[in-house]
Amino acid sequence: MSSLEDPLQKAVVSIPECVAAGYVDLTTGMLLGIRTVDSHPQEVLELLSAATSDLFQGTNVVMIENLFKKARGLPPDGGYHYFQEMVITSDNLLHIFLRGRAHTDHVVVFVCRRSANLGMVIMKARAALPDVEAAV
Repeated sequence: MSSLEDPLQKAVVSIPECVAAGYVDLTTGMLLGIRTVDSHPQEVLELLSAATSDLFQGTNVVMIENLFKKARGLPPDGGYHYFQEMVITSDNLLHIFLRGRAHTDHVVVFVCRRSANLGMVIMKARAALPDVEAAV
């Protein structure tokens, strides 16, 4: 999927202190694309899809989404997802997960150095999402 690599690379360059970008299909559990500027252990890359799926489709997350759908009178199978974005910080990195708008079963992941301005990272990540989705 070389067409996916270009918008991922463009996002890595445009998002402050971004060191990696990945695109995950939650339906298949596959990592469809990845761009990195630093070396990352292969084991981490292999687990990225599984971890992303757990974040957005784990049992408790799905139960919370279903409760919010019920409370708001939304159909349980209407394709709506309550959780759209997640931010996780580690000792050295920011991990930004954005659910696709056009492809709601896809998630783009951006990893930045923790010294990056979180607000700018989120703004630039949101701005990059349509280009990344358009490549799929």
